[in-house]
Amino acid sequence: MQAVLGRIKYLVESLPMNQSEMARRLGMDPSNLSKYLSGRLPVSRALINSLVVDLGVSKQWLTDGAGVPFPKSDQLQTVDCESVITTSSRRGVPVYDVDVTAGCMPLERLLTVDRIKGYIDMPHINPGSIVVRVSGDSMEPKIIDGGYIVIRPIKSTANIFWGQIYVILTEDYRLVKYLRRYPGDDSMVILHSANPDYDDMDVSRSDIQALFIVESILNIKSLC
Repeated sequence: MQAVLGRIKYLVESLPMNQSEMARRLGMDPSNLSKYLSGRLPVSRALINSLVVDLGVSKQWLTDGAGVPFPKSDQLQTVDCESVITTSSRRGVPVYDVDVTAGCMPLERLLTVDRIKGYIDMPHINPGSIVVRVSGDSMEPKIIDGGYIVIRPIKSTANIFWGQIYVILTEDYRLVKYLRRYPGDDSMVILHSANPDYDDMDVSRSDIQALFIVESILNIKSLC
């Protein structure tokens, strides 16, 4: 169970919520979560089930360390926007009228209240995530030109799940790519496109200023 506890601690460190907020999401007293994390309470089946159901964590990753914490999924393929995005309430995660691949400005500076177009409330979407638009065809057919992605910030660029799709921010650009391990050199990474017409890019890890993991893909035609 020590390995499971280590993965739970990783979630506490990487998710955009503090320990008290996580406890509330799990329906428990913050002091009890603290006891779990310190080892004073053994990791229980109930805790594991709560993490899976309430936070959308992969049970296989949590118990066995296999795969990734939040499994990749194409939540939608091509849907009418009115069935997904609501503007009448603030329930769910915000959808920003922001093209994540346009420009090189730090993404956080673009995420202002006036850019929120609506909200999406769907199962298994992390409440600490946001939804942004992607332009271009480098990730087609995985992500369509003009599609939307659900992203969550990663606190440390040292925590990379190889083979996952990320938004990568450097001084000069913002890109949406698969992140792959560079053979024989841990100081480098490979940025890989889904579209075979695009070549791989080799990038120094030190040039990466921020990472956002792509948790879900919403290939929505338009925002109406």
